[in-house]
Amino acid sequence: MISLPVLRRYAIARSLFAPTTLRKAVERLGFVQADPIRAPARAQDLILRHRVRDYRVADLERRYAQLPVEEDFFVNYGYLPRRHHVHLHPRRLDVRRGSLAHRRIEEIHAYAARNAEIHPRAAAGHFGHGRAQNWFGGDSNVTTQLLERMHYLGYLRVARRDKGIRVYAHRDAAAPPPGAGERQERADTLLQLAVNLYAPLPAATLTQLVSMLRRSAPQLHAALDHAAVRARQGLARATVDGAVWYWPADEVPGDFAVQEPPMARLLAPFDPVVWDRRRFEHFWDWNYRFEAYTPAPRRKLGYYALPLLWRDRVVGWGNVAVDDDCLVADIGYVAGAMPRDRAFAGALRAELERFAKFLRLGKFREPA
Repeated sequence: MISLPVLRRYAIARSLFAPTTLRKAVERLGFVQADPIRAPARAQDLILRHRVRDYRVADLERRYAQLPVEEDFFVNYGYLPRRHHVHLHPRRLDVRRGSLAHRRIEEIHAYAARNAEIHPRAAAGHFGHGRAQNWFGGDSNVTTQLLERMHYLGYLRVARRDKGIRVYAHRDAAAPPPGAGERQERADTLLQLAVNLYAPLPAATLTQLVSMLRRSAPQLHAALDHAAVRARQGLARATVDGAVWYWPADEVPGDFAVQEPPMARLLAPFDPVVWDRRRFEHFWDWNYRFEAYTPAPRRKLGYYALPLLWRDRVVGWGNVAVDDDCLVADIGYVAGAMPRDRAFAGALRAELERFAKFLRLGKFREPA
């Protein structure tokens, strides 16, 4: 029988698979969400450390150029295998031909074709476009904004990172648009990729993912509507806890078991296990929110609180920092106190030790 505990264990076991190589982990996940905040590591590293053997902070950035992966906009911004990345393009040109923005894009594209790499700072110095308001209400260099737009449109790709800054390379954006049949195939593939990453998922989340894919692949808008209908017909489903849930038809939730011996895990706010806040509340009956952009006086969990998974329960959260080459973790618990399970204290200590090694630190401080 499909119950909420069965779905919860299934969600954890299918996502937190046995650690493998970096290439295989990205391929199996299908997408790794990225985030620029480093507290004390970026989201992509926090996600991969649980799924890649001997993973260390920034390994993905260091090895990116040798991997068959691309940075791009999927349901969010992040990394996905190149074989799936092609389904996101070509995106529609979102500026009027002949406009100032279009002329500047053509100039930068020609400049990119003459240079192996384009660093935003060098391009800004070459073109001198000045500054303008950005999406976040602040101001940033116009050339940098144009590079980001060109990356989205497919005129550029991310070749590597330089201390976290995207360094771009030329890409030929003249590929012809796909025909109707190919558009539908691409839409089906992209939605399947999202479902495989976040299953099992409530029906409302499936609808949300389709909406997010419309923004990342606007040229597939109509095809994604058809893909959603086909997905609802082809996926396995059950009504549990007052919601309709979907998951891949070739998987049986009851066949999945949480890893033994049990491990404590501090998860990234965007880890596939906890990304869907709707599912999070179904599974663990409490309200987890990412508070980095919440004013400090209104924060309840902390600036970059990492959900703390124990067995098949998220029992609390941790705010992790580095102090004098030492990992420091401030742990909070939903129940107000550490779980009574005798094995938990040792498992938490082992997790902090793993976290310290991941950050290349010499030691960690026991939480109070």
